[in-house]
Amino acid sequence: MLSILETPQFRGHVIECRVNAEDPARNFQPSPGRLDVFHPPGGPGVRLDTHVYTGYVVPPYYDSLLAKLICQGRDRPEAVRRMQVALESFVIEGVTTTIPFLARVMANPRFQAGDVDTKFLERETELFKEPA
Repeated sequence: MLSILETPQFRGHVIECRVNAEDPARNFQPSPGRLDVFHPPGGPGVRLDTHVYTGYVVPPYYDSLLAKLICQGRDRPEAVRRMQVALESFVIEGVTTTIPFLARVMANPRFQAGDVDTKFLERETELFKEPA
């Protein structure tokens, strides 16, 4: 047991992505509607906290949070790789979600290196552009 003066030892790295029914290209405008397809990711080091399912209707009046996707790895690169795979396999159809935007964030070299701060998204404006 740790005493109040001891620093806990770090073990691994964890990244959380909040998947919302929002459109990042439109200033994160809410995207209410029915989920026609909901196929969650899984695998080692992957956890999904959600309340939604295929057929769920995202209401226009409340928080647009659909799920919290958490990936753990031995280190940051492994956690990022697991998150990339999880986001790739996460399928939601029927509403616009932040999944493609989050995948672009995970692929960003500065994010991967941990070079982030509260101005990260303001500097990385290309993340908001859908690939052609």
